[in-house]
Amino acid sequence: MVKKAVVVLSGGLDSTTCMGIANQEGFELYPLTFSYGQRHSREVVQAKKVAAYYRVKDHRIVNIDFFKQIGGSALTDTSIGVPQNGDGSDIPVTYVPARNMIFLSLASAYAEVLGAETIFIGVSSVDYSGYPDCRPEFIDSMNRTINLATKTGVTSRGLSIQAPLMHLTKKETIELGTRLAVPYQLTTSCYNGGDKACGTCDSCRLRIKGFQEAGLIDPIPYQIDIDWTRRPSQNMPGRE
Repeated sequence: MVKKAVVVLSGGLDSTTCMGIANQEGFELYPLTFSYGQRHSREVVQAKKVAAYYRVKDHRIVNIDFFKQIGGSALTDTSIGVPQNGDGSDIPVTYVPARNMIFLSLASAYAEVLGAETIFIGVSSVDYSGYPDCRPEFIDSMNRTINLATKTGVTSRGLSIQAPLMHLTKKETIELGTRLAVPYQLTTSCYNGGDKACGTCDSCRLRIKGFQEAGLIDPIPYQIDIDWTRRPSQNMPGRE
């Protein structure tokens, strides 16, 4: 029997690495992408390209305008500026309230319909922005919750949320993805969503740092010149 997996696919580096991991583990891939009123549509465009690369049978794009309606994040409210080079806060303004909780709830519903038992999500608690819904405590809690709240969960099969990047640095994630031939040239990380990544927002800075530490050149274009031979210091500030 073919194993099925729902992959929460944003079109970014981490979620695409999860696609590569799930593919390597022999899962039939069912990526789920959310258009949630983010500042730009580039994430969705790149997610479609990643899905095509892996030749998936079905790529679902879920439109949710709720986040845009409520605002409260620089990623969904254009009146809030995207911070450059960090904003100094523990939880930056790019945090989208309860985003991963909502995404995983919908992913668990989709998994039930598909008969899938595994959900992959590319969260990490190492090189990240300090978002509360990227911590292992949250994933553990959601694992318990979906198995209490779903038909699949109360049967013998159960549902499982897998976060294989949780304890990896960005460098380690990139090294793993490179070994798996993950198409990083198709991914996007920049919060600003231009044809060329800005190179200065938190997400770009973490991505650049990861490639530099891995001794690799990022295949996507940037607006700024980057020395890929540079090795960032261990105390280099950065959050995703």
